[in-house]
Amino acid sequence: MKALQFVEQDDAQVRGLDVPAIAADEVLIAARRVGVCHSDIDLLEGRYIIPFSYPIIPGHEWSGEVAAVGSDVTDFAVGDRVVGECVIGDDHFGFSISGAAAEYFVAKPAWLHRLPDELDWAAGALVEPFSVAYNALLRAGNVDASDVLVVLGAGPIGLAATAAAAALGATTIVVEPTEERRRIARQLGATEAVHPDEAQATVDRLSGSRGADVVIECSGHPAVMAIALELAGFRARVAYVGIDVGRSATAQLGLIQSKELSITGSIGSPGVWPQTLRFLAKSGIDLSPLITHVFGVDEALDALATAHLKEGVIKAQIELSAAAPVAQA
Repeated sequence: MKALQFVEQDDAQVRGLDVPAIAADEVLIAARRVGVCHSDIDLLEGRYIIPFSYPIIPGHEWSGEVAAVGSDVTDFAVGDRVVGECVIGDDHFGFSISGAAAEYFVAKPAWLHRLPDELDWAAGALVEPFSVAYNALLRAGNVDASDVLVVLGAGPIGLAATAAAAALGATTIVVEPTEERRRIARQLGATEAVHPDEAQATVDRLSGSRGADVVIECSGHPAVMAIALELAGFRARVAYVGIDVGRSATAQLGLIQSKELSITGSIGSPGVWPQTLRFLAKSGIDLSPLITHVFGVDEALDALATAHLKEGVIKAQIELSAAAPVAQA
């Protein structure tokens, strides 16, 4: 089989590897779409939040088809369309254990969820980033049409949060410096998508000067994280989902008390995948505008290079089409 493998730090290769064998309690998956995340770039460059070692196959945003099941597996059958969670106890799929950027890979049934018929392979590979955004909205609590909601940052997570908030009926303001990403935010349902210089005036106008009811911080930039407190109104909910480790910025922390803010932080999406899949299937959200580039497995190094760029790139995906079901194990 062909696989994208990080052989050593800064050494990514498309390699020919043996199709992995599965144990009695495991499932063999034929990958169909795999998204490239900036955390994959961090992994290649030697950075990640938990220990890992090379060689490693990346890929934690994926959709695939069950190709074989172990003799003890009863919940899934050959041909099932599936997606899978990436945080598995102390392990992170695609980081500390090899992931989905291969024509075939191994998974445990407990990680897997059936992909609803309403979602194609490309949408399936967006479930993981969408679930992160959706989890942040759930943590913020009770988002609905009564809310003026601000999304800070229009990367993949911010745009997913935009689509979810709009589907929930919130008046959704996206704050993003890049015009192309603002355009996509509007396409995904944003009421307004504005440059940061216009953020406060837009919030004042659409909220009747009461401030935002909900702020979802998706940029991970400390200065923007501080601004979230300023845009929030009295008793607003502020949810931090953008990741930053080690940097700092001056923030008006007294606003937390004076505005009686409720603040949550979230990382990943543990426990919300079934709800996420139901929401995507029934809401009719079209996430395809997030996919700006698609590559074949032989072009996986180009996919990595493209994902490393910022201008003109939202989400690059790798399309795989290995022969379907191989055998019953």
